[in-house]
Amino acid sequence: MIPAFFGLAGTHITDDERALFRACDPAGYILFKRNIDTPDQVRALTDSLRALSGNAQVPILIDQEGGRVARLRPPHWPEFPPPAMFGEAFAKAPLTAMAAARANAQALGVMLAELGVNVDCLPLLDVKAEGMHEVIGDRSYGTDPAMVASLGRATLDGLKLGGCVGVVKHIPGHGRGTLDSHLALPTVTASAEELETDLIPFRRLADAPMAMTAHILYTAWDETFCASLSPTIIRDIIRGSIGFDNLLMSDDLGMQALGLQPGGNTMGGRATGVIEAGCDIALHCSGDFAEMREVADALGPISATAAERLARAMAWPVAPAGTVTKLAERRDALLAAA
Repeated sequence: MIPAFFGLAGTHITDDERALFRACDPAGYILFKRNIDTPDQVRALTDSLRALSGNAQVPILIDQEGGRVARLRPPHWPEFPPPAMFGEAFAKAPLTAMAAARANAQALGVMLAELGVNVDCLPLLDVKAEGMHEVIGDRSYGTDPAMVASLGRATLDGLKLGGCVGVVKHIPGHGRGTLDSHLALPTVTASAEELETDLIPFRRLADAPMAMTAHILYTAWDETFCASLSPTIIRDIIRGSIGFDNLLMSDDLGMQALGLQPGGNTMGGRATGVIEAGCDIALHCSGDFAEMREVADALGPISATAAERLARAMAWPVAPAGTVTKLAERRDALLAAA
């Protein structure tokens, strides 16, 4: 097994993908809108990925946050609200908002589990800051780190009850980024003391089963490498100060922020860079076959520590409970009452 999560090109596994995946045995997969058609098709795709891996618990990820970041959409799947909506409710009725966020995440988890998707890249623990780029925007719960932590906890708990693994992101915090890391390398010049605010939600949810790094340069911690590529940040801040000791994946290798870093000229260099920095898993999302083959050729076997963290994460959720409709109705009633 190699320490990579791979995307796919379309709605089924191609012959070339099947051969590559058999040869390199990626640790898991991630789905996007290009991979989604109908519920039956998605279930068939996830079933085929499990059969190919020979692992009933192989991680199959998706970004189903609600709002504008949702791979599953009507008419086959319901709309879910953006995280900011729960932040707005929290300002009026904190306990009610947390209950609504928990019900919402449980509904998400049940919906995904029915499709054979077992990891949702949620919740965002990015604390909204002045000048924040809209790539985060309403995906953030808000500006109060304690509120972000509380709603993040409720969301994580809901996903667990819905049968899905949750992923906290973007550790150690994307809230101060003024550029979109898909297109550029955001640089945060806040002091270490100022950055303590950003760490609060991640510290409070340091027991989360998985986390995803931020492709952001924090000059107070490392003037050369962004968090995903920084041994210093991963060792001293993520593993040390935050205390996160579970599965750590990079954000997408295809984002241009990594291309602007030393060693970022090749996809293989980006993949080895994040693993050597201390990430357990390199995430490659595009489904570009040549890039996946390059990543597979560059990476060695997954480390024993990373494999143990992966197994522990996949054992985290409980059997799905509830129905999407009833849970969504409970969420809506709670939000209306806040």
